[in-house]
Amino acid sequence: MRAFEPHALLRNGHAMTIVAALLRRRYPDLPPAETRVFDVEPGTRLLGRAHWQPERRERPALVLVHGLEGSSESGYMRGIAEKAYRAGFSVVRLNQRNCGAGEDLTASLYNSGLSADYHAVLNELIERDGLREIFFAGYSMGGNLIMKMAGELGAGAPPELRGLAVVSPALDLAACADALTEPRNILYLRHFVRNLKARTMRKARRYPGRIRVDGLARVRTVREFDDVITAPQFGFRDAEDYYQRSSALRVANRVSVPVHILTAKDDPFVPHRTLDVPAIRENPRLTLDVTQHGGHCGFISRWSGAERFWAEARVVEFFLAQTKGGGSHLAASPFSEMR
Repeated sequence: MRAFEPHALLRNGHAMTIVAALLRRRYPDLPPAETRVFDVEPGTRLLGRAHWQPERRERPALVLVHGLEGSSESGYMRGIAEKAYRAGFSVVRLNQRNCGAGEDLTASLYNSGLSADYHAVLNELIERDGLREIFFAGYSMGGNLIMKMAGELGAGAPPELRGLAVVSPALDLAACADALTEPRNILYLRHFVRNLKARTMRKARRYPGRIRVDGLARVRTVREFDDVITAPQFGFRDAEDYYQRSSALRVANRVSVPVHILTAKDDPFVPHRTLDVPAIRENPRLTLDVTQHGGHCGFISRWSGAERFWAEARVVEFFLAQTKGGGSHLAASPFSEMR
């Protein structure tokens, strides 16, 4: 693929981020989804939207994990699902705990450290579905979750786990939470905090006594939310303890499968400097791809066709290269416009 060149009107990181989030898209090549529920721990299930290829055991599968306050229906989730399906992958668009249509499948909230949920999904796809090649892609918070999973598996990762890609990944949670408090990021901060508070109150009403909401009304930042809600709910001392123990950078040096890390220098709230660190640079299994422009989970390019949403195309291209035979056994013709 060509190197990323932003759309002429989106050379500003904020413009790129906002337009990518709000743009209405169509997905004509994405077939109807089958609902799939994964049991990840007693009393907690994750809702997935699956697009299975014929002869699913013979095809690679891609599991997608969204970012903070996203869902399986987020535009980037459906966009990359369409590209991957067209390239020959089965695709599972996964909702994190308490997100999207899966909000009633658990009494728990969600957080950036629940990597065991995705290990459970991986195990089920191997043991129940008999899949032989499984890939994960995560955006923002989802990138942290799957990278943490891979680091915790380390050299013991099952051979069926063939690779990961993370786009605009929040691998240093403290740095990302603090970046949101910068004056330039006030719109994102208000959006996230408003939605987090509303979701927490819905859950507290649904499960009386299970969710602590003391102090929630005074919360104004994501760090304050994690101090007041996330930390006590999940047994952390405070937000700083939660960030330290849940950030994937802590275990990035142990990742043993190929990982493509894609980020932009103008990302408003994932500082690219947090990824240019020894734990990533010195692990030969990790490839860091930093573009000048792209915003947060944006990467809308100047080109039309499959490369318009460049990160989606780049990630699928990376996964094709990691499949057995380098993707030569897959139906390439519908995807040839990317090459």
